[in-house]
Amino acid sequence: MIQILGIDHVVLRVSDMPRMMRFYCDVLGCSVERVREELGLTQMRAGQSLIDLVAVDGKLGLKGGAAPGKEGRNMDHLCLRIEPFDQSALISHLVAHGVVPDEARTRYGADGYGPSIYLNDPEHNVVELKGPPQA
Repeated sequence: MIQILGIDHVVLRVSDMPRMMRFYCDVLGCSVERVREELGLTQMRAGQSLIDLVAVDGKLGLKGGAAPGKEGRNMDHLCLRIEPFDQSALISHLVAHGVVPDEARTRYGADGYGPSIYLNDPEHNVVELKGPPQA
């Protein structure tokens, strides 16, 4: 029997690696854990999980076809569980980095209902920032 413990990693194919790294590190607080230049792969720590960025023109990225864009995406969205969830501080931080978040709402996730905000990364992947569950 398979027992899933959580998400190990998510892989995004990207066109502008430096811009995407700045977004995930500077805006969302990830840290670069490992770089495999020969593959066009950068792995970033996101809590207990990894977010992998693969250059669309790199060895791995070329296997995936066309780059993500307005006509298609790599996935629907990536949800990152964050804590604390101080809505005004979070929105101020995002806006200071040029990110325009959607309105915060209560949504269901792995921990139950709690606050969340949707936003787009520089290559139009949708990212959800999910706070702790409501009591």
